[in-house]
Amino acid sequence: MIGVTENLAIIKDFLASSAIEADRDPQAVKLLAVSKKQSISKIIDAANAGQRDFGENFVQEGLEKIAQTRNMDLVWHFIGRLQNNKTRSVAENFDWVHTVDNPKTARRLSEQRPESLGPLNICLQINVDKEPGKSGIDVSTLSELASICAQLPNIALRGLMCLPAVRTEFANQRIPFKQLKELADELRSGGIDTDTLSMGMSGDYRAAIFEGSTMVRIGTALFGERH
Repeated sequence: MIGVTENLAIIKDFLASSAIEADRDPQAVKLLAVSKKQSISKIIDAANAGQRDFGENFVQEGLEKIAQTRNMDLVWHFIGRLQNNKTRSVAENFDWVHTVDNPKTARRLSEQRPESLGPLNICLQINVDKEPGKSGIDVSTLSELASICAQLPNIALRGLMCLPAVRTEFANQRIPFKQLKELADELRSGGIDTDTLSMGMSGDYRAAIFEGSTMVRIGTALFGERH
């Protein structure tokens, strides 16, 4: 059976090949290992093989894993839906939040982030397909929320994130990622500079890389089935 170390090497090769095919620097595309519901031993295996960025969807599970890997110099990303009663735990322990979609959450994260840790990196989640019940802001409210976040002292607005509807054709997969890239460009032209596009997963990472993704989220293909 192929283990985490072998899977990691294979996935990084795939990401690099896709970047080269898209005429991009492979170093510009980072792998975010989605470790939710995965064992701490698999996370340690990945870390020992060079993986540094890990993503968790559930606050308590993430806190436990952060505590168990405190001496490993890992970077922890919160990528799940964030309830306001959990913002303090996230602000005090995580390095990134990819799912900010309202001013209240942004303000709470800024207020609750210990200054000793430096700014908390955040991405704004965009509901690019306007799917009912899915987290993320409407495109029309992006400029206002981005302006608010850019002024908050203890967070750093790094970029945008999306989780589009499932598409199977490569050309169709590129559509929402192209939209996210264009939104980031519009922010930049308005004076809000960002450097992160958190987009692409196991089934559509190649399309995301072709449209400028800087961070691809992959879980079960790396770790195997979740518990």
